[in-house]
Amino acid sequence: MLFDLDNTLCDRQGALAKWAADFCRAHGLGSGAEGHLVDALQERAYPATFERLRHELFLEAPATQLWDDYVTGIAARVPRRPDVIEGLEQMRAARWRLGILTNGAADIQRAKIAAAGLTRSVDAIVISEEIGARKPEADAFHVAVARCGGTPWEEGWMVGDNPENDIRGGQSAGLRTIWVSQDRPWLDHLSPPDHAVPDALSAINLLLSTTQTRTAR
Repeated sequence: MLFDLDNTLCDRQGALAKWAADFCRAHGLGSGAEGHLVDALQERAYPATFERLRHELFLEAPATQLWDDYVTGIAARVPRRPDVIEGLEQMRAARWRLGILTNGAADIQRAKIAAAGLTRSVDAIVISEEIGARKPEADAFHVAVARCGGTPWEEGWMVGDNPENDIRGGQSAGLRTIWVSQDRPWLDHLSPPDHAVPDALSAINLLLSTTQTRTAR
């Protein structure tokens, strides 16, 4: 059972927006810079990204320092979701094997996972930078499933918000899928997920209900 991290288990977009506003105030940057930062970092962020942003925004600090401050700042703004943590613990008590599969740089992804209180809630944490494969590549899912101690065809699921990376990728790896829609419409050109739910807690409750159904039989 795999979960995406960003905008599934944790609110990356909300954390990014807060960080960008605070960063601009701290560095005396205009309002246009805030939108520029959010656009530049919305999909992904790596240390090299800050080398470019440093020149574009005429920042004096070295890119390595900007990256380190970003990692710390984003993690500090990721809220804990006790309801999600409790739901994951209930799944593990019901003998689900759980993993987080996320694209991104290892240091910031692990910092966010720790800040969100999720480190001890799962059996495996798999980050693209550490394994050399990114969603939607099937290899990324296969590694994550294996580290959870299973195989994709053994009631394997992928839960995520990204139609391409999480849902199409999970399907290509032989997993059933749950799309965290956040009330967005599905993309008609893609094969639909097995289920669509508004948020991660709804996905957890859905899967817990399937566990109860199986147990009752």
